[in-house]
Amino acid sequence: MAFGKGRGNKRTSTSSYASTITMVVFVALCVIGVWMLSTNSFIPSQITQATTRTVIAETERSDVSASSNGNEEPEPTKPESDEHPTFQDNPGKLPDDAVKSEDEQQKSAKEKTNSKAGDEGERQNQKQETETQQNNEKENKKNDEGQVKEVVKEFEKEQKEQREEDAGSQPGNNKGTQEQENVQGKDMQDVKQGQDQDSNTDVTYTDATKEELPLEVGKRYASQKSKNQENGQQQQQQEEQNLKSEENGQQQQDDQNSKNEENGQQQQQEDQNSKNQENGQQQQQEGQNSKNEENGQQQQQQQEDQNSGKEESGQQNMENNNMVNDENVKEQKNMKDENGQQDEQSTTKEENVEQQQAEQNDEKKQEGAGASGFGSGIPKESAESQKSWKSQATESKDEKQRQTSESNNADSIMTGKAWELCNATAAYDYIPCLDNEEAIKKLTSRGHFEHRERHCPEDPPTCLVSLPEGYKESIKWPESRDKIWYHNVPHTKLAEVKGHQNWVKVTGEFLTFPGGGTQFIHGALHYIDFLQQSVKSIAWGKSTRVVLDVGCGVASFGGFLFERDVIAMSLAPKDEHEAQVQFALERKIPAISAVMGTKRLPFPSRVFDLIHCARCRVPWHNDGGMLLLELNRMLRPGGYFVWSATPVYQKLEEDVQIWKEMSALTKSMCWELVTINKDKLNGIGAAIYQKPTTNECYEKRKHKKPPMCKNNDDSNAAWYVPLQACMHKVPTNVVERGSKWPVSWPRRLQTPPYWLNSSQMGIYGKPAPLDFTTDYEHWKHVVSKVYMNEMGISWSNVRNVMDMRAVYGGFAAALKDLQVWVMNVVNINSPDTLPIIYERGLFGIYHDWCESFSTYPRSYDLLHADHLFSKLKARCNLVPVMAEVDRIVRPGGKLIVRDEANVIREIENMLKSLHWDVHLTFSKHQEGILSAQKGFWRPDTSQTST
Repeated sequence: MAFGKGRGNKRTSTSSYASTITMVVFVALCVIGVWMLSTNSFIPSQITQATTRTVIAETERSDVSASSNGNEEPEPTKPESDEHPTFQDNPGKLPDDAVKSEDEQQKSAKEKTNSKAGDEGERQNQKQETETQQNNEKENKKNDEGQVKEVVKEFEKEQKEQREEDAGSQPGNNKGTQEQENVQGKDMQDVKQGQDQDSNTDVTYTDATKEELPLEVGKRYASQKSKNQENGQQQQQQEEQNLKSEENGQQQQDDQNSKNEENGQQQQQEDQNSKNQENGQQQQQEGQNSKNEENGQQQQQQQEDQNSGKEESGQQNMENNNMVNDENVKEQKNMKDENGQQDEQSTTKEENVEQQQAEQNDEKKQEGAGASGFGSGIPKESAESQKSWKSQATESKDEKQRQTSESNNADSIMTGKAWELCNATAAYDYIPCLDNEEAIKKLTSRGHFEHRERHCPEDPPTCLVSLPEGYKESIKWPESRDKIWYHNVPHTKLAEVKGHQNWVKVTGEFLTFPGGGTQFIHGALHYIDFLQQSVKSIAWGKSTRVVLDVGCGVASFGGFLFERDVIAMSLAPKDEHEAQVQFALERKIPAISAVMGTKRLPFPSRVFDLIHCARCRVPWHNDGGMLLLELNRMLRPGGYFVWSATPVYQKLEEDVQIWKEMSALTKSMCWELVTINKDKLNGIGAAIYQKPTTNECYEKRKHKKPPMCKNNDDSNAAWYVPLQACMHKVPTNVVERGSKWPVSWPRRLQTPPYWLNSSQMGIYGKPAPLDFTTDYEHWKHVVSKVYMNEMGISWSNVRNVMDMRAVYGGFAAALKDLQVWVMNVVNINSPDTLPIIYERGLFGIYHDWCESFSTYPRSYDLLHADHLFSKLKARCNLVPVMAEVDRIVRPGGKLIVRDEANVIREIENMLKSLHWDVHLTFSKHQEGILSAQKGFWRPDTSQTST
């Protein structure tokens, strides 16, 4: 390159045009009539010599440039010829400086050289300014993302801690663990260098983030995600290739630019260069080849026009011109090949890294202790562990088949469509599985409240439930326990028929709740203390922690049990007591809509510490005591049944008869009547029974009625399983669940259940007790470091929470110190861990998210879904699932999703179509997290009647 520059210092490419034309004209004239021009036409020798030197310099410069690429051997330079000088390009029309003297030509060349140097300096300045601007943007981005990095660091930290724990618990895997930590250390360095350098990381924020999140960032990050998705990792490679290509081919590009400037193409080439820097080296070379072909054609046409009588010279010029174009193509091809080799090396390097990471992931999965990725931070659920855990679906299916019950129809898969309002009679109170009028009309009997049970539509609805007119954001807890907005639950029937019992009253724009009930007119707290005094061993908040309240009314009993550190699952049907469960949920008290009819309630066996019925209007003594036997299934051995009803303390003929039958039934069930006590203030009485802790009484019964259930009857099966009038034996093995009472609250929250033994593999592949503890520590870390501070959630506005896919209940346990309650949902196709959740002093329910949940619309403040949707996709369409999420979340409510990155994007798109505000999406290592908030938007159109 230096040699080429040295030989070309006397004349630029521009002057070579003039010299070439001069030679063409005068050589031709010399051949035809040198004797006629011997005195008048003198060609200065210095011009001819300079022209020849310029041609040779151009040829040598081309050869040197080609050889620098190292792909082809340089062609030898042809010797000078006086008769047939080799012209490197076709000059076309003679320019004005073709007849200038050598001094003038040198001056002109110097000026053009200075101009070219100036242009080059200007380009360098623009390049430096661009680089400076990019560096400033990166610096600003780093500053703005300071808090965002905290989220990343927390996820990375929890992954590293998990790997260290796994390495300690699994000897022999030190090598694999060390490799994982090495990769993890590299990831941490990438995080410190900024999010923009990680092509596997996508972060998206909306404008709403500025209002909600403490992680305030500019709008440009939303567009940055789109840009990263379009260009991807290839963009960075192309930028590096462009910089290198500019260094390697700068002289060639300068020469070509000069040619284009002479032909009036300077502006077009500069535009092309700008585009080439953005689009990559490949487009640059293709565009340049096209220009060379066009220039060649133009020069050929000009030469033919000017030298129509000189065919021999014209043909020679065309051949020389083609030679130049061929050499340019070779140079461009060489540069492209070199860049291609760099691209392949870069791609191969990245593929090797990805392959190593994939191998490490496979190794982690095989060990059963690898991190579950960025979105989780704990090990993936072990496939091997699935063999040692039953699921509710398996349990219930086997039990129903054993009873020769009818199998359920498979749900149809819905396809997405434009959102519409549901056209249902229940309107804004629509519960799809409880308001299926078509299915209810087909029932042959209603004597056992079949019409109050679940009858889900064959095709899950994809419509949205409307809002009551005048709906407002709900009142915060604990004020909500005493009053709610009337327009949020615009029903007054209960106030009319139960107002005198202090259930609910209408007070201006509020519905107020004095805290009373049919059996505790003067307040629930007095009644709660009355029960404690009746049986000291009840020990609210210590021995008794989890309660089932049957026929709860507006759930004042459960609402005031929070004062005693007790949680109650309040249960009532959707019946003529208009919206009683909806009142409870709007008051921020846990409740579900369900009825004791013909099927088991969706709870495990032997989990409730106490079951309560205050004038619940359930005929316990009918049908062989089948409904009371269902309570016996769910009641923990040694647990209490509190029956506060008129047969206990009134002497009416009907009450006396019910008491007589109830006494005989409870005796045959071996329940001990601990006490009958009267509350003088409220004028009521309560009978308190206790379930036996051994099978001794069962074996001594004379009549064996009700009978004992068969040995193969699974007492935990509870999903659409018909009721049976039989009793299950009490566990007596010391390592069997139910043989001991749990440790006192709150110690039971963090203590692995005694019946989890180390020989049993946990959900994540570790021994079950260690699995339990690891899960708890993980969620404490995530909640305290991420959810509390980095998600933009105002937890003072959160009360009703649902974990849509609970495992051990670790998420709920981590929220213990907040004023919230959590409905833990264990999916029927997941390992049956719901008994563990109850054992640690929490509660939950079985459910299939391919169906609607048994709750009213606008029930929950926050839903949490950890790797739920990716598992559901194999079973059902996500569109109706998201419609259900929209149904049960209040306006202003939140959704947190942790799942696979592709699922996160799918959920994000659906949420945006629902006009939710997506505050944060973050993806890395194929895992992601999403935070969104529901608004007040509803569609303008409704479904057509069918």
